[in-house]
Order: sequence, then structure tokens, then C-alpha cells
Amino acid sequence: MLGIIVTGHGHFATGLTSSLDLIAGPQKEYVAVDFEQSDSTDELEKKLRTAFETLKDANGIIVFSDLPGGSPFKTAATVALEYQNVHVLGGTNLPMLCEIAMARTMIEDVDSLVSMALNTGKDQVVEFTLKVQSAPDPDAGEGI
Repeated sequence: MLGIIVTGHGHFATGLTSSLDLIAGPQKEYVAVDFEQSDSTDELEKKLRTAFETLKDANGIIVFSDLPGGSPFKTAATVALEYQNVHVLGGTNLPMLCEIAMARTMIEDVDSLVSMALNTGKDQVVEFTLKVQSAPDPDAGEGI
């Protein structure tokens, strides 16, 4: 099975994990790594190395991080260079994480799952707009 690591600033990782568990149930081959305010980047790197080692026997790993270019993203990318078949994604949202957490039980191709994650992440950012129906024109009559 594909391994998943979720990381980000504050409690991003454990927060998303809590939501994912509620929606899809507890996950296997899954590690959440928070980068807390009290952590240094060295401490973050240690946490990420532990996560990678936990998943070293997985069929590949996708790292979901919050901000592209942020410390969790950059640190995960640096550690990922030491492993095979690892992809690091930035800009993670809950829909993309849910999609991949569920799809990885049926799809083993990491590249396909990464493509799916990126598409879902983009497609699920939407805006709610209220469409107000105009009132019927009282002078229009019944018509034929």
C-alpha cells in the first residue's frame, strides 16, 4: 500500500488527520507530522525522518504539506531525496487527502495517485454563489 505523510505548520497535519478519520476511518500506512511553534527545523527534520522510516516498506510515499515552499514542504523534499518513489505536494486540502486515502486501496500507481490528488485539490476549491430567481412580471399575463 502507498504510504501517506501529512505535514504542515501548527496542527495542520493532526487537524486534517482528525477530519480524514471522521470521513474515511482510521488510516494505515499514514503518519501526521506537525511543525509546532516550539519546533526548530532540525526537530521537524527528525520527525519527518521518523515518519519516512515508519513507511519505508510502503509501495511509495506521498507527502502532503500545507504551503509550497514552507519549512515542512522544503524539509520533506530534502528528506525525500534519500528515498525512492516519493512525491512531495504543497497546498494540500481535505478533499485531495480524502480522495487519495480512499483511492490508494485500489490504485497502486503512485504517479496516477499524485495526478489525481493535484486535480482533486484544484477542482474542489469553489465559491458558493446564491442565485436569486427574479420575481414573475405581474403585467405579463397568463399567456397562451
